Amino acid sequence: MKVLPRRRRTVEAKTGTMTVVEHLEELRHRLVVGLIAVAAGAVLGWFLFDPFLTAVRKPFCEFVTTHPSVAPPTGCDLVFSGPLDAMMVKLKTVAYIGLVIAMPVVLFQLWAFIVPGLTAKERKWSVPFVVVSFALFLLGAAFAYVTLPKGLNFLLGFAGEGVVPLITIDRYVGFVTLVTLAFGVSFLFPVLLVFLELIGLLTPQMLSKYRRWAILGISIFAAVITPSSDPYTMLAMMIPMYLFYEAAIIIGRFLKRRTRTT
Repeated sequence: MKVLPRRRRTVEAKTGTMTVVEHLEELRHRLVVGLIAVAAGAVLGWFLFDPFLTAVRKPFCEFVTTHPSVAPPTGCDLVFSGPLDAMMVKLKTVAYIGLVIAMPVVLFQLWAFIVPGLTAKERKWSVPFVVVSFALFLLGAAFAYVTLPKGLNFLLGFAGEGVVPLITIDRYVGFVTLVTLAFGVSFLFPVLLVFLELIGLLTPQMLSKYRRWAILGISIFAAVITPSSDPYTMLAMMIPMYLFYEAAIIIGRFLKRRTRTT
């Protein structure tokens, strides 16, 4: 049985008039390709685990150095309490690294699944969609890493003097992974808005009209999606998302003018 049989796109598939069964087969194919890409990325991620862990521990080590009064007895070394914890952390981390490495392939598969329902002009945006989305995801993850020390200073120093943290590797790596993933996803916000503008579901006028509601929605989203919910992390997410919202309005107006001229 072939996992990925050779696919010949019919005229119906190219024009977006596929049946329900054909849509399910298309979805299955895209999922399989995406999973294979993630698995291949995880193989590379296995060799990147040690550098990744060193980089992840750096903000915690900076906190220990600058706050010796609340430094744990283990210094900045992370601990684990169960015989399976270290192995599970490495497997989960390798899978996360594999997802990041395979992100361009995953995004392309997502776009390719949507493409049959779009016009020929809208399909030309596939490469910019993948490139910009991947770049914004990496930018969001990097931004989370830069702002992480502020969040750690607030969270770990909240208990005050006489209380020291004993951080386990599974909770700490899981926390950092969730924060970077949350920022990476939130930085895809402008791509979603511009895509909705391209297909006509949103207009720059609508985005301008409901700006206040958008700010409220962004605030709620940042409060819910950030694992720590500390003010530094929330503001670090809210401000870029609002700037992206304004950028989507400007880009939408530019695209609208360009469409009129052509």
